[in-house]
Amino acid sequence: MLSRDKASDIFDKVQKHSSADEVELIVNGGKSSLTRFANNEITQNVSEENYVLSVRVNLDGRTARATTNKFDEDSIRRVVESATALARVQDKDPDLLPMPAPSEFAAPISPVGRAFFETSSIGPRERAEAVGKMVGVAKQHDLNSAGIFATSESVEALFNSRGVSAYHTQTQADASITMIGTDSSGWQKATYPDARDLDPRRLAETAAKKAKESAHPKELPPGKYTVILEPAAVLDLVGFMFWDWGGQAILDERSFLNNRIGKRIFGENITIIDDVYHPLQTGAPFDGEGVPRKRVPLVENGTVERLVFSRGTAAKLKDSEFRDKVGPVEATGHGFPLPNEIGEMPTNIVITGPAGQSKTVDQMIASTERGILVTRLWYIREVEPYEKLLTGMTRDGTFLIENGQVRQGLLNFRFNESMIHMLNNVEAMSESVRSSGEESFDMVVPAMKVRDFNFTEVTKF
Repeated sequence: MLSRDKASDIFDKVQKHSSADEVELIVNGGKSSLTRFANNEITQNVSEENYVLSVRVNLDGRTARATTNKFDEDSIRRVVESATALARVQDKDPDLLPMPAPSEFAAPISPVGRAFFETSSIGPRERAEAVGKMVGVAKQHDLNSAGIFATSESVEALFNSRGVSAYHTQTQADASITMIGTDSSGWQKATYPDARDLDPRRLAETAAKKAKESAHPKELPPGKYTVILEPAAVLDLVGFMFWDWGGQAILDERSFLNNRIGKRIFGENITIIDDVYHPLQTGAPFDGEGVPRKRVPLVENGTVERLVFSRGTAAKLKDSEFRDKVGPVEATGHGFPLPNEIGEMPTNIVITGPAGQSKTVDQMIASTERGILVTRLWYIREVEPYEKLLTGMTRDGTFLIENGQVRQGLLNFRFNESMIHMLNNVEAMSESVRSSGEESFDMVVPAMKVRDFNFTEVTKF
């Protein structure tokens, strides 16, 4: 693993070769390994280690970036020269700010401990043993299984010539499994910084249970139903909202939050924060310029309270027509590396309901006279951006609920549903858990019981 001292030594060489007004180095990368399986057999083992050095220069009001994955002195000199040459041919950027200095930060970067030896030390034998546990469950239930078990250790380091010095390292273990029956399937996925939190056998048993219990699926006509969305389904739906939560999206007038900040647009039981320090979260506590990441309340009791900002977007927005319409405007440490046109977004989402009112999924099922239990969703696309109307399909475990019990599997549905409408119709939520999906980034979210969820079509599978 690339140490902080090694990354700092590389930055010293970058500075030695730079004649620009300001210079910044970002180093990211690490080691990743994956074991893939299908048809109840291991089919692939891959492992790689790679780091990217990315140099940005500010030069007479211009900025540019160049990258390399070579660490030798000559390669470092050439990447600095490339960034400088690119900057010289750019137009001056009137919105370009000087690189940040630590004196601008209200508080120093607070490190977070997310690197675990038990995860980084896992090798191919241990990955094969984990896969063996999952495949063993499949064979026990006469099912066919496919999936992955993967581990990684990564580093992000950022230094600039004004004194910012930021370093973060973390590990990650991932397991995903699909169990396939004759006319049904079940799926589970989990991701944790510490592999000891990951239980491949438990994931496999849950996926197998869904595949067995959804066999011989029944067709139910489309319409509006009460649904119980498991956390992975919630995550993949709400993930489509958060690109709209950056200040640049407001300036571009492409956010569904334009003219809605300070208003209650969701149910009063919905609270959303962006919190990189939450114990179930991952990621670095600084952004693409090395600015400390702040905990930002995005929605309180259904009302949109705050946005997130990079330094540049905050400065532009304070001088714009929107400055009195978006709540507090300040750099929150959510920017991406510069130069970019996308600005910023929150990536450490935590959604919670009212304290003391959480229900388990089993309790939600028991309280449902007629409804549908949804394991996961896929192939989700945006239909109408301002109402956040999405379409997509259920997958890998869709069940009919009648009289408080799961009765049988159902053929999958296509849905058309607005996130604003959905988050106004949440009747119950579970405790929030770390969850992984396929269409969005990991979040800490609850399962949700939602009334009047709109299914528009039944599939043939």
